[in-house]
Amino acid sequence: MHDLNVDRPMGVLRRGWSAGVDDYAIAGGWTRRGRALIVADAAGGVHAFDGKSGRSTWTRNGAHDGGVLAMAIHPLGTAFVTAGQDGRVLLWDVAEGQASQAIDVGTGWVDNVAWSPDGQWLAASCSRRVCAYDAHGGEAWHSDDHPSTVSAIAWSSTGELATACYGRVTFFDASTGALRQKLAWKGSLVSMALSPDGDVVACGSQDNTVHFWRRSTEEDSMMSGYPGKPSALAFDDAGILLATGGGDSVTVWSFQGGGPEGTRPGVLELHVEPVTTLAFARGALRLASGGRDGAVIVWSLRPNGEGGPVGAAVVAGVVAELVWRPDGRALAALDAQGGVTVWRVG
Repeated sequence: MHDLNVDRPMGVLRRGWSAGVDDYAIAGGWTRRGRALIVADAAGGVHAFDGKSGRSTWTRNGAHDGGVLAMAIHPLGTAFVTAGQDGRVLLWDVAEGQASQAIDVGTGWVDNVAWSPDGQWLAASCSRRVCAYDAHGGEAWHSDDHPSTVSAIAWSSTGELATACYGRVTFFDASTGALRQKLAWKGSLVSMALSPDGDVVACGSQDNTVHFWRRSTEEDSMMSGYPGKPSALAFDDAGILLATGGGDSVTVWSFQGGGPEGTRPGVLELHVEPVTTLAFARGALRLASGGRDGAVIVWSLRPNGEGGPVGAAVVAGVVAELVWRPDGRALAALDAQGGVTVWRVG
């Protein structure tokens, strides 16, 4: 067991505030300038907390029948969307806590939702199909059926939407849905991350590997040796480092120079159970990891992927998501016991 707890965080993590929601705290995000933290739970509730004090500002129970599955804050931080088991996406106003529009995406679960970097487009996946909407919720286009359920979606900075499923990654034009590129892989892809420039796409696979392509050349590579499925992936915002889960350590690959091919990754060891989520702070080689052990670790990294822990704490349950405040001076952890914990970061 860790000699850590939420009341006595170590290193750069300093006591902030904590709160609770009604069920598994499944997704969250900070609004404009970190004024509020929005949290959605597995019972279908959506909650807003004051970013500084943690005071509850509003709660909407039962927003999605069956529960919330995903959430995304608009890049401007003034609105957000939630997606759920009821086949709907709800568009919310942050200040009022009211859903201004409901979008019926399909008859299945809406597993993924994401805003484009410029906030002009919203994408949602439901079963084998992905749909794109304008900023007001009007449908722009939808894809044909993928070979399997869409496991992940992500926007590139160049106005393209990427989707991952069994056997391939597909890129679509943001405004028209026209097919731009297909990258094939004989396996089930369970996670995906795009480099900031959109040239590298990395996916965790069911066969306990990480596969990545350079889109400019369509060359691909594979990183193996993971004890489990690499379901947690994160690029830093300079595209230098790719952090990956897949076990109780964090493996960090460096794209500096000619890497990561022919190089050894950094291996970060402190968790005692598998890593569940990874998040880089904006504008820094500072990585936060959360695990099934409830541990939250902050790591300071070097461009070669090596580094060490600079802060640590433990929450009550499995860490579902870690969310850095936009200025990097606070970190929020959501856990399976419905806990919401925020630390100030020194």
